Amino acid sequence: MATLNIPQNGQALKGKNRTRKAVPSVDLTAMVDLAFLLITFFMLTTSLSKSQAMDVAKPVVDIPDQPYPASRTITVLLGKNNSIVWYKGEMEKATPQLANFKGIAKVLAFNKKEIARLHGNDPGKFMIVIIKPTEKSTYKNFVDVLDEMSISYVKSYLIDDKSLQSLERGYMEKLGAI
Repeated sequence: MATLNIPQNGQALKGKNRTRKAVPSVDLTAMVDLAFLLITFFMLTTSLSKSQAMDVAKPVVDIPDQPYPASRTITVLLGKNNSIVWYKGEMEKATPQLANFKGIAKVLAFNKKEIARLHGNDPGKFMIVIIKPTEKSTYKNFVDVLDEMSISYVKSYLIDDKSLQSLERGYMEKLGAI
């Protein structure tokens, strides 16, 4: 494995009686071969992480709009700079509030409990969340809100990316989210 290179001429230096000492060198070919074998082995035996996808089902366009019960509806508007404006019920009667992505879990949990209490813990009357991304929101924020729906065990949520009402837009401008 290791070889020692010794010069063939063992002559002494001029004026000295000593011979030169050989400079040792090590052949690393075998160690490099072993390293590449190990790298290849671990590359072939390691499983790569699989991508995870979330199912998003958008409603069919032909189905007419059905009114959602205002007492069970929370609307989440995604704005610029990671801001969220949310309100409960109908926009005309609601007071929109500003939140961020750290606080949206608390908002969902509180409203989920409040709706359950209001409807006598009837399992058929659960919270419905309407998610409305705006043109200023980012895709990351949209995915984060969808993840939050899954984490908070929201049974029913829908995505409405077509109809941002003028009153909603006005409140978002007033709160600085658009």
